[in-house]
Amino acid sequence: MPKLKTHKATAKRYKVTKTGKIIKRTAGQNHFNARENGKTGRNKKSDVVASQTLRRVMQINLPN
Repeated sequence: MPKLKTHKATAKRYKVTKTGKIIKRTAGQNHFNARENGKTGRNKKSDVVASQTLRRVMQINLPN
């Protein structure tokens, strides 16, 4: 059976931590952010941990 290939677009968007958690960028921070208050803007700058559903998909796309 051939080796599983990593989906490169997924590998660029997500990062797997040492403990196995998947970190992703907060959604909705590309544009239209000027009207939002400071608290929302600061919260969008931090990364978030992916959900359990997304983890199952990541195991297929990121085999290593």
